[in-house]
Amino acid sequence: MSGRQAIPSRLAEGYRGFRHTRFRRERDHYARLAEAGQQPTTLMIACVDSRVAPEVVFDADPGEMLVVRNVANLVPPYQPDANYHGTSAAIEFAVRQLKVQHIVVCGHASCGGINAFRQNHLNGVDIRDGDFVAQWMEIAAPATRLALTCDGVDPLQDQTAMERAAIRQSLANLRTFPWLAAREGADELSLHGLWFDVADGTLCVLDEASGGFTALEDPLAV
Repeated sequence: MSGRQAIPSRLAEGYRGFRHTRFRRERDHYARLAEAGQQPTTLMIACVDSRVAPEVVFDADPGEMLVVRNVANLVPPYQPDANYHGTSAAIEFAVRQLKVQHIVVCGHASCGGINAFRQNHLNGVDIRDGDFVAQWMEIAAPATRLALTCDGVDPLQDQTAMERAAIRQSLANLRTFPWLAAREGADELSLHGLWFDVADGTLCVLDEASGGFTALEDPLAV
């Protein structure tokens, strides 16, 4: 085995396809982005799950949407300290530098991170098992109370309820960032919660007043 590894063949093939199709069609658009910089209107906080690619689900153009992905699309509370905060740094960049107008927390069905959180708590597994994931998922712990209030069910027994409760919790945590809350209070920024069903493509929108999720109407559905 040589010291220099070729990139996976699927990535090379995909890149060549991109160069000869989309990039060729949108060359001028990419050139404008390179010269003028990015001005996305939306920050999308999504899960790392390979089945849920926000740019694909929302048919986004390059430069249109800033995307942050982490395990279970969680937002930690505001906690500036000497530790490393990748998601919080991205939120600060989007809100204070890029001045995005919308922040979307997009969860999804069959989320592995949420399922791990549920199983850990149901089975009494030590959250210190592993290096990072279990502790990261504890951000969702307060969401169990939200599910009982909004859905009337125990989210540890209901995967979908826990996924949706975690979205509500992340929105609540976003509002602990003072400069974000200030922009929302000045009507310069709006927050949104979405839940995507991987199996059938349904997108559900959170109504924060009621706490419920409603499927977004698809005019092309048959």
